[in-house]
Amino acid sequence: MKRFAAAFLSVLFLAVPALAGATVAQAQEGGARLRIDLAQLAPRVITSSTTTLTVTGTVTNTGDRRVSKPQVRLQVGDRATTERGVGDVLSGAVIKDTPLTEFTPVADVLEPGQSAPLNITVPLTGARADRFSRPGVYPLLVNVNGTPEFGGPARLGAVSMLMPVLAGPGKQAASNRGGAPSMTLLWPLTGNIPHVYAAPYGSPMVLADDRLTAEISGDGRLNALVTAATSAVRSNSNLAKSMCFALDPDLLATVEAMSRGYLVHTDTGNVDGKGVDAAKAWLSAVRSLVGTRCVVTLPFADADLDALTRVRPGDTSLATRAAGGAETIEQVTGATPLTGVLWPGGTPSASVLTALTDAGVRTVLADAGKLAPAAAGGGVTVQGSAVRVQPTDSLISAAMTGVPSVPDSVTVAATTERAVASQNGLGALAFRAGLGQPTGQQRPDHLLVAPPRRWDASAEEFGTYLQQVGAFIEAGLVTSTGLSALLADSPATSGSVGDGGQDPAGGIDAGVVSTLAGLDVQATGLAAAMQIDPTKRVKPDDVVEPVRLAELRGASLAWRGLPAAAATTNAQAELAAISGRVTVSQPKQTIALASGNSPLPVYVSNDLPVGINARFTLNNNTGLRPEDAKDWFFPASGGKNYFLPVEALRAGRFSVDVSLSTPTGTPLGSSARFELTSTEYGAITIIATVAAGVALLLLASRRIYRRVKDARAGRDVVD
Repeated sequence: MKRFAAAFLSVLFLAVPALAGATVAQAQEGGARLRIDLAQLAPRVITSSTTTLTVTGTVTNTGDRRVSKPQVRLQVGDRATTERGVGDVLSGAVIKDTPLTEFTPVADVLEPGQSAPLNITVPLTGARADRFSRPGVYPLLVNVNGTPEFGGPARLGAVSMLMPVLAGPGKQAASNRGGAPSMTLLWPLTGNIPHVYAAPYGSPMVLADDRLTAEISGDGRLNALVTAATSAVRSNSNLAKSMCFALDPDLLATVEAMSRGYLVHTDTGNVDGKGVDAAKAWLSAVRSLVGTRCVVTLPFADADLDALTRVRPGDTSLATRAAGGAETIEQVTGATPLTGVLWPGGTPSASVLTALTDAGVRTVLADAGKLAPAAAGGGVTVQGSAVRVQPTDSLISAAMTGVPSVPDSVTVAATTERAVASQNGLGALAFRAGLGQPTGQQRPDHLLVAPPRRWDASAEEFGTYLQQVGAFIEAGLVTSTGLSALLADSPATSGSVGDGGQDPAGGIDAGVVSTLAGLDVQATGLAAAMQIDPTKRVKPDDVVEPVRLAELRGASLAWRGLPAAAATTNAQAELAAISGRVTVSQPKQTIALASGNSPLPVYVSNDLPVGINARFTLNNNTGLRPEDAKDWFFPASGGKNYFLPVEALRAGRFSVDVSLSTPTGTPLGSSARFELTSTEYGAITIIATVAAGVALLLLASRRIYRRVKDARAGRDVVD
């Protein structure tokens, strides 16, 4: 038994490390990654005239180990017949598929960081054509296998897409049985992030950087959106009828200010911006594009309305202001947005509904998935309000948004690549329109298509998407309907809105909301301390307005996923720009106090166009005692010496820091250090000196008295 136990323990001792090593090897194998970047997919929609299918791009080793014999093939799954099936492709789940090609080599070896071209051209004939013989939407998979160092062959990268098939290659196109749904397409123009650093009242606008110039010119995203839409609406009147342009008032106001000259903030100071001409050209193109066409309003800076109601709990005025940007759009572009229509991010809460009503918003475009009951294309009147929610199609929006491409050995990811950014959106639109679905299956009467608000693609890709949507209209897959016509129909039902709470990943960071709330309180304190100057007639609210707009920018949904500090930079800079214009000047020399109660001369300059009430604060003032705090008034656009009553507590040289703040505690400017000398004693010092002298006199008198008394008594006086 002892020998058996010893043998068993020996085997166990050897087996455990072996099993652990196998586990580590498997983990290492799963860690290898190949990234696929597609450059071309042609065609985007298969029709009866399609003869080949081409995919090009690159494969990059993003792991830390060499990959041997990387090879690629195309695979196709069964056509999707349910929304869940489409969702599986969009989420990157592994689906049952059939090889469309054999594996072909990409390279012999890919070292870490190395790339190789990917080129596949498939003739759609014979058995390959039969894979697309029936109209529908098919999953298409670009699958790359390889052998990572210290591992075995595995799928190391993949991209899945939706491929619409209007008709099999060489086959007659079938009619869309059951009638085609109508379609309206939103086309959003909003910036990647708010770019304003500071725009103080009466001063040039300062941008945090000059990236917006790149966005509105050349191959920039915003310029690409305008260029592609301009070409599409000119060439296809039916497509133009279906399009409605969603404009961000903050973006338009920022670009309009750029066209008049602006500055760019740098670490070494502000410099002139270089995008004046680009701003003029882009605005001209936007004005020409939207003209008399359908326009809807986005919240100012695409702000999170629910977050704004939390910046001021119980007060919806900030959300109301964010929703009221139609006037700005009309001033900048000349186009009149649809009255009372707003396309906010997310779904409105009860407090947001109140703000929308106050802003005159009667119709909200929102995700159909957040409506109860769900609306199949028709509007829903929100219970307890007069606001109508017109649903956007959730499936199509999800397809156009995509998911991060992080493929591994067991899952794949839907493409979000700029070169084919619209492909899944086209597939989802075709599916929702009923392409290839069984007869009698329910389909919506109307599709309101809402692309990502910051959809990123090239001008060519945007153009390809619009061209294919136009082809869907021409093929009778969908019909074109303007948003105004859609909203003319009465809501289909009434119901509630929302999913029971704020999505933590979908809203603004709580820390940002807290910081904005603090800045809002300071701005309110500034405004309350200001007074209109009768010669300038500038309202305090106008001076503080840049801070309010910066708060809206700070609540922009564009900041999600970015450092929280970046969201509040604008509001902090605007507040500093206002408060910094009322300041205590630094003395150039030491101030001598002639007496113990000499006033302290303090020079205060107020460069604001309004008067302001403020209080002096003395810090580090151990040698000086000020009088009780009181409000001082500082007139607009001026400066002079103010004599602050103080009392010197000691003689000698000492310093004191002097600063200003509003009666509510908002700091003004920066503190100034005063170097002081005092040659006179203050009252306390004098009292202490007199008391000491009196005590000394009493002690001396007592001693003299005792000597006199002792002398009279005939006693010797001993010193």
